[in-house]
Amino acid sequence: MAGAIIPRPELDGVPPVPHGGHAHAEPANILDFSSNVNPFGALPYIWEAMRSVPIERHPDPRAAPLRNALAERAEVHPACVLAGNGSSDLIYQLAVAFIRPGDKVLIVEPTFGEYRAAAALMGATIISFATRAEERFALDTAALIRTAQQVQPRLLFLCNPNNPTGVFLDQASVAALLAACPATLLVLDESYINFVADPWSACDLLAAGNLLILRSLTKDYALTGLRVGFALAAPEVIAALEKAQPPWSVNALAQAAAIAALRNESHLRTSLAALALAKAALVSNLILAGLAPLPSATSFFLLPVASAVETTCMLRERGIKVRDCTSFGLPAFVRIAAQRPEANAQLIAALALLRNKVLQK
Repeated sequence: MAGAIIPRPELDGVPPVPHGGHAHAEPANILDFSSNVNPFGALPYIWEAMRSVPIERHPDPRAAPLRNALAERAEVHPACVLAGNGSSDLIYQLAVAFIRPGDKVLIVEPTFGEYRAAAALMGATIISFATRAEERFALDTAALIRTAQQVQPRLLFLCNPNNPTGVFLDQASVAALLAACPATLLVLDESYINFVADPWSACDLLAAGNLLILRSLTKDYALTGLRVGFALAAPEVIAALEKAQPPWSVNALAQAAAIAALRNESHLRTSLAALALAKAALVSNLILAGLAPLPSATSFFLLPVASAVETTCMLRERGIKVRDCTSFGLPAFVRIAAQRPEANAQLIAALALLRNKVLQK
């Protein structure tokens, strides 16, 4: 078309990224196992905190009160913290701040699709380091280090614990990766760290200078609709990221809710402990039903099936939603996020009834 306004050519290479959840588009009675969120929800004091917010005023443009609270919790200086409109928003701002057209970006996959989309948007050359289903998606750190040293990527994305596999890498492996690749910014996405029974603190590795940690308050604190995430890194890395972030990225309601949640950890501890028990029982019962869920350090896990598309459809007909992992490049897996025991019981019954069809080749 003559005179048409042509968008950036990089947009043609940005892949669509499906996600779980989307409750607004679902029937009210559907059981949703597709979204990795604390099913015990948020407590009333968070609603009370939001009701006190003067919504006719601008929030702090850099969410300074929340930033200070996060710094105190992580035991770092506020200059090492940046809050954002969810960790996904920070991923795109990170790409804008650090990726130049043609820069190499290394992604450990299968994993969260927004890393690839954000890198593609900036014209990066994307290199995949794939873990294998036959090895239960275990990460060969030595092989990853060799690849990183050969490629010399500008950024390396590593989700830990990983979505969708639930694999959790130890501190020594991450430290070795940082030491071996000093010119690479390692983006360690710890959005699900609080779902791990015995996590280690990546903050101890920030002194390396080439580490950026992404965390989320939306999954563990069940603030998903409010969108709150944050980054932890050396001050100069945060300063660069801040330049790529629009002001008022975290709205006033989200800031108030997040600060209130951080001030009361008891609900987080008790609800995640209850969720861990519910997940263990769910996995045990699926094994008793003849299925083979993969080990996972988190409340979500992969379940091998003959066809993710068909399994998802069969469960959907029974009012149950699981995550079709075809979009992760895993057409023979669905991802299941444990819910409350009564919901888990319905999933177990449905899968037991459908077992032969789910596993049929």
